[in-house]
Amino acid sequence: MSPEQFSSAVLAWYDNHGRKDLPWQQGITPYRVWVSEIMLQQTQVSTVLGYFDRFMAALPTVKDLAEAAEDEVLHLWTGLGYYTRARNLQKTAQIVMREHAGEFPRDVDKLTELPGIGRSTAGAIASLSMGLRAAILDGNVKRVLARYVAQEGYPGEPKVAKQLWDVAERFTPHARVNNYTQAMMDLGATLCTRSKPSCLLCPLKSGCQAHLLGLEIRYPIAKPRKALPQKRTLMPILANREGAILLYRRPSTGLWGGLWSLPELEDLDALPALAGQHALSLGERHALPGLTHTFSHFQLAIEPWLIRVDTPASAVAEADWLWYNLATPPRLGLAAPVKKLLKRAADALTAGEPA
Repeated sequence: MSPEQFSSAVLAWYDNHGRKDLPWQQGITPYRVWVSEIMLQQTQVSTVLGYFDRFMAALPTVKDLAEAAEDEVLHLWTGLGYYTRARNLQKTAQIVMREHAGEFPRDVDKLTELPGIGRSTAGAIASLSMGLRAAILDGNVKRVLARYVAQEGYPGEPKVAKQLWDVAERFTPHARVNNYTQAMMDLGATLCTRSKPSCLLCPLKSGCQAHLLGLEIRYPIAKPRKALPQKRTLMPILANREGAILLYRRPSTGLWGGLWSLPELEDLDALPALAGQHALSLGERHALPGLTHTFSHFQLAIEPWLIRVDTPASAVAEADWLWYNLATPPRLGLAAPVKKLLKRAADALTAGEPA
């Protein structure tokens, strides 16, 4: 197919089968498209739907996001993972307000200068909300194009990525670029799926090299696998008489940056020192079921212990520490496994265990 035939086939399919009722497709603005694109990185549409609606209800404009408390932003992001996305989201909102008078730049290169916005996200914002001719290459589009041209090599390698970007640029039309961009994402999400692609329904099947070769599943070439390193930590869940749990805010950079978390210890021998730091009297302890959390570059085995503590009458948590009330929890950003462990602690405390 020529580029014109390619885009025409994609647009004809979109008119009949493309998704047009997603929340960020209503009342389209650069802000709404940008937030949705950041949320959709590494995350399925079905998961993002509820998060997007809640985020927009709480922070409907870029000004609201720029002025929000960081804890509120991280709270709204809790469970989506990859929390650097949320922190960059707020940084970008503040830059847009401070340096661009509250308007997103109408230029792909300028958009990519903003924190957390790469070339594909910039292309999506420019094409979907501004109607500018800009190519994208997110995971879905990468899969469609890698199969269409039977692209050899792992797309994460710079040379291979450049070849796919050249393909994306060549096929992006000059007219209806917003519909074309959405259509390409939809094709990858609904037909050209990672496993069991629906090739017979695809508008590109007559020119798709992977399909013609019967090698659809081979492309895109997978990243060479490496075994994930294993790490472990002990997380004490220190519960006072009111049933509140001691949490601390992690440093703004690094793992779970800026989120509230449980303390981490090597083993229970380190518990007295932590208790002494906060003038706590240690009571009964009870092991909770372990939890394994997988990050992109390692697996963390968490050993949780629910421990009753007594606090001095005048006790106030130090800076970057707080007592988290399970009954009326504050709106804070919590790492997903910490949120799960707090739920388990609440259930155990309600059941009266430990006494």
